[in-house]
Amino acid sequence: MTEWRKSSYTANSAECVEVGPGVGIRDSKDPGPHMEIGPSAWSAFLSATKADKLAR
Repeated sequence: MTEWRKSSYTANSAECVEVGPGVGIRDSKDPGPHMEIGPSAWSAFLSATKADKLAR
């Protein structure tokens, strides 16, 4: 994985998570290690996050 992206909500903050193709997640403060998850798990995470945001 080489194309890591930060959330647009983090602006220039160093404290955020990044997502990369494949699907991987890592901490921007320590970009070496990362956690790989499958596309269906990532989709479920995004859906749950959006649903929680709408419920607030």
